Amino acid sequence: MNWFAKLFYHYRRTLKAIRIFFIISGPGIIVMLADNDAGGITTYAATGAKYGYSLIWFLLLLLPIAYYIQEMTVRLGAVTKRGLAEAIFDSFGSHWGWFALLDLMLVNWLTLVTEFIGMTTALSIFKIPPIVTVIVVCLFMGVMVVRGRYWTWEKVSLLFCALNLIYIPCAFLVKPSLESVLHQGLIPHFPGGSFNEFFFMLMANIGTTIAPWMIFFQQSSVVDKGLQEKDIIWGQMDTIIGAAFTVVVAIFIMIVTGTLLKGIEINSADQAVLLLMKNHKYIGVFLAIGLFNAGLLGAICISLASSWAFGEVFGWAHSLNHKVKEAPWFYFFYFLILVSSASVVLIPNAPLVTITLFVQVIAVTLLPAVLVFLMLLLNDEKIMGQYKNTLSQNIITGSIAVAIIILATLYAFSALFPNMFPTM
Repeated sequence: MNWFAKLFYHYRRTLKAIRIFFIISGPGIIVMLADNDAGGITTYAATGAKYGYSLIWFLLLLLPIAYYIQEMTVRLGAVTKRGLAEAIFDSFGSHWGWFALLDLMLVNWLTLVTEFIGMTTALSIFKIPPIVTVIVVCLFMGVMVVRGRYWTWEKVSLLFCALNLIYIPCAFLVKPSLESVLHQGLIPHFPGGSFNEFFFMLMANIGTTIAPWMIFFQQSSVVDKGLQEKDIIWGQMDTIIGAAFTVVVAIFIMIVTGTLLKGIEINSADQAVLLLMKNHKYIGVFLAIGLFNAGLLGAICISLASSWAFGEVFGWAHSLNHKVKEAPWFYFFYFLILVSSASVVLIPNAPLVTITLFVQVIAVTLLPAVLVFLMLLLNDEKIMGQYKNTLSQNIITGSIAVAIIILATLYAFSALFPNMFPTM
């Protein structure tokens, strides 16, 4: 009976650990799957159509990169009980604080525009006018934050995260050659063609997998949820699971378009959806549903990241656990950024496709500055104590920052001097 008692003990202990994980988890999974937003779907679909399976290996490299960056926000938020915007102002002064905040606001606002582009174009395929989509989405998102509390908001967001996985069965339906996926996708190589186009696509994939808003969002979410130092290990697990999901979804999108649309120039996700409908109606419908869901999930998170950051800087009450009358400026700014970005998609002849593609590149060029602030804060022993970065963590995150700076610089040169680099 002794072995039975030990087995029962381990069963109870495992069950308790699973229960704790489900209580603590949320910020990491939400931020990672929300990163597969409308702009992300467009980028992955365009990459698969242009290069087939050739850049799957590159997406796999982004998994540990995304984890190591976002994991730092879990520790910083749990230890300091402050969002990143507030931490930058307090540690580096108002000059650098405003620099980081205004950069964030610019990228967030532009990214929100792309989310509404994705949602309106997805539902336009089902003959729903953009004005109807904009009004319904804004009302839904307004009710979601005003009527609920953080825990309610998180549960609803996790439901949309689950729907983000709709792309996985789509990849099985197209029946790709497993041998081709493994051979072309897992062996690192660079496809031929224009260096400028390749670098643009590379930067867009980095920008849609790792973005400044994600760093600000997850740290503020950790604070609003009330995670403590003892919860850090669970927050890290939450983040690595989220990172794995976001890369898996991206790979499956690339497999779908790489199988059915290889060699076709894709400029927007709705174009990919319409082309897929001609080949496989149900896959096209699934992709349209997924595109709308991706845009909605991204909008839910990015709008909150902006409101949290402004609330932290100006000292406003800035928690979803506050009612409107308790945090009027927090909710006012939330609706301001939401409605203003949504209105852009209703402007006739607005360059929506250009905005969608370039936002990802803008995001990655601003990312190094945010990473530097984050790393400096994580190395401040007075702030972090025993949870400060280790040497290995500094080497890894430092290498990531340097690599992104180099890639951003090369892209800038390739854009300014298009004949500088030879055709690959």
